[in-house]
Amino acid sequence: PDRENWAGTDTLGRDVTSRLIYGARSSLFIAICSVLLGTAVGGAWGIGSGYLGGKVDLYSERFVEILLALPGLILAYMLVLVLGASFWTVIAALAISRVPTVVRVVRSVVLSVKQTMYVDAAKSIGASQSRIIWKHVFPQCVAALIVLVTMDIGGVIIGEASLSFLGVGIPPPAPSWGRMLGESNPNLYPMWWLVASPGILITLTVLAFNLFGDGIRDALD
Repeated sequence: PDRENWAGTDTLGRDVTSRLIYGARSSLFIAICSVLLGTAVGGAWGIGSGYLGGKVDLYSERFVEILLALPGLILAYMLVLVLGASFWTVIAALAISRVPTVVRVVRSVVLSVKQTMYVDAAKSIGASQSRIIWKHVFPQCVAALIVLVTMDIGGVIIGEASLSFLGVGIPPPAPSWGRMLGESNPNLYPMWWLVASPGILITLTVLAFNLFGDGIRDALD
């Protein structure tokens, strides 16, 4: 690091600071898209499973338990290996890895909501299941979904960084914080700044989103 290159340069002479700024776009875009997609799919799945109950809920929960048996990073790693590494493949893999957790949380909310008096009142006046779900059940799940989104972004950033570090993330030459960590691994000493710069940014970003999620959870509780 010097006055011209604040975070130093890598082994190819590229400015690390500019790559960190450009890589932030990739890492944050992947994290936000993955969380929104995974939350949307898991939320719809959890609402349907919890509200319909019966065999639908039984088979749904067994499938969710199978997905939960695999760690999220391992599941995403397997999906990327099968589908091939690309920008949208990483988003899909990380989104799928978040679905089981969202299903469990939303389903628990729905199970308590569907026992309330206003849901029974809606049924008694002949409201359809789709109307009850949209007007009475879904609004009660919004707070949980918002908290899940803010809390999961930090985890997905780490997941994307881990996939890139393992060499199955965003293909080069597109930079990301995880890929920068992976590329700097053989040069840890004496080029310590190649690891320190993306590592510090990942840590601060994950911490910021986690604190933001805690604040929203307290506000909506």
